[in-house]
Amino acid sequence: MTDILLDVIARNRAGERAAIPSVCSAHPEVIEASLRLARSLGRPVVIEATSNQVNQEGGYTGQSPADFVAQVNALAEKAGLDRAQIVLGGDHLGPQAWRSLPAAEAMAKADAMIRAYAKAGFTKLHLDCSEGCAGEPGQLSDDLTVPRAAALARAAGEAVPADRLLFVVGTEVPPPGGARAGEHGIAATRPDAARATLDAHVSAFRGLGRIGALVVQPGVEFGAMEIHHLPLARDPALREAVAHHDGVVLEAHSTDYQHPEVFPRLAELGFAFQKVGPALTFAWREGIYALDRLAQIAGWIDRDLSEAMESAMLADPRHWQRHLDAAAGDLRLQRHVSYADRIRYYWPRPDAQAALSRLRGVLSGKRLPDPLLHQGFTPAVLDRVEALRSQLPAADALLQASVQEALAPYFFEAAR
Repeated sequence: MTDILLDVIARNRAGERAAIPSVCSAHPEVIEASLRLARSLGRPVVIEATSNQVNQEGGYTGQSPADFVAQVNALAEKAGLDRAQIVLGGDHLGPQAWRSLPAAEAMAKADAMIRAYAKAGFTKLHLDCSEGCAGEPGQLSDDLTVPRAAALARAAGEAVPADRLLFVVGTEVPPPGGARAGEHGIAATRPDAARATLDAHVSAFRGLGRIGALVVQPGVEFGAMEIHHLPLARDPALREAVAHHDGVVLEAHSTDYQHPEVFPRLAELGFAFQKVGPALTFAWREGIYALDRLAQIAGWIDRDLSEAMESAMLADPRHWQRHLDAAAGDLRLQRHVSYADRIRYYWPRPDAQAALSRLRGVLSGKRLPDPLLHQGFTPAVLDRVEALRSQLPAADALLQASVQEALAPYFFEAAR
């Protein structure tokens, strides 16, 4: 599947405004909606799992890399998308999930994880060793990060032939899921720092496999209640920082919630890989909350889904406490509607699934007339849902249309 990525890289390097979206989510309905959109547009797509979502120990989804691949394949069949159009990627593959452990122990777990990802069929591997383990600084220098990334590249190449893999590297990596509480002001990576990081990785990766992209910060980010939008007129000169290495482009993380014109602009700036995740689960959450409100308006249900989710989040606060900021406003509000979308960690829980099943059961077989739908969904989503009505139950079509509306701007190229 690396041929899809190599084509995008070649076209972007040749000056085309070419990019591919990387959907970084383990939410099955988000994945299905993304695959359906790719099929309708005749476009390939990258589907990525993050190391804390999916790993050899299960992650917070309870899935191994092989489990995740099986899920994506099943959803592709359901969506009618040829699996050859899907690139599987691994995001933040490194010691992050175990960084409370000493570095040697955390890296041993990361080694096992990267082998599991490679053996399961993931071909785009983002190697991220930028955050410190027990007793280390929060952010590590290239001197520590690069050898660790090279060790993981070697492990992946021992698991499968290295020519099947495309590595993404970089030490200036936004934290998974967006800015942490209290972080304000986003500066682009300095070109000299990007060049030095790439040069160090290229030297360390000789004989270990192909580096296809460098993660750098173009100046986009989101926090709990704010979005840092890309200054469209500014050129951070990062394309030039990788131009001296053939076949290398830039990868942008945390591009969620940007204006539609940002994505082609990022492609012009050399960002051929554009990642999105929380904006899609945010859109799905908006949709499911809207359906819950509409069911209450209609008198079909009297239990608020948000209360069930609030109980789940308060019972286990570890997934939101570090990412939400009391100074930004009411924490209850942030738990449910923040751009950080920390609520996404709670949907797989049995209590959340039970609440969703109750709502779906109430909606099953109900007619959802247009005047009711207009109380909860935008005209753009309702226009998009028309193409899905014949394929899905009404509630599912509305949820997938909500996700697709958020993802569609990433497919800015004409279908090829």
